[in-house]
Amino acid sequence: MTIRAARPDDLPRLVEIEDAAETTFPALSTDFEPLPGGTTVEELAPYVEAGRAFVAADDADRPLGYVIVDVLDGATHIDQVSVHPDHARQGIGRELLERAAAWARAHGCRSLTLTTYVEVPWNGPYYERLGFRYLAPAEETAGLRAIRAHEREIGLDIWARTSMARRLG
Repeated sequence: MTIRAARPDDLPRLVEIEDAAETTFPALSTDFEPLPGGTTVEELAPYVEAGRAFVAADDADRPLGYVIVDVLDGATHIDQVSVHPDHARQGIGRELLERAAAWARAHGCRSLTLTTYVEVPWNGPYYERLGFRYLAPAEETAGLRAIRAHEREIGLDIWARTSMARRLG
């Protein structure tokens, strides 16, 4: 496996990965309804163009997972990290997050942030094992509060969600 910058020709595969990853949620609860439309090539393209998207690729250079990042209130924000379910539990997500951390350091950011589900095993508890900590509402930056408000607005709060952060050494 290789972690590399995402390319425009990867975009359709990244959408496939996201769609496949979303199929794992209904197993947790019958309450889960995927958001209409899903992730699109058009939404992901700006991250690729700006050098803020990375993929984990197999030996044939086919993406297995991806991470997209942004700078939010002085931190590198993980906008999305997804691994195709066929390749889950192989350390790919962890490697993608480490690549995001390297990008953060190179761009002068001292922490990573993300928003996630609190109790989904491959969300909050997983990130906690990787050194992220849950933020109290008073610790959230203005940007994180805006993201959380948008998540509520589009219906992502079907289960408890939160913000998390990881300091970078």
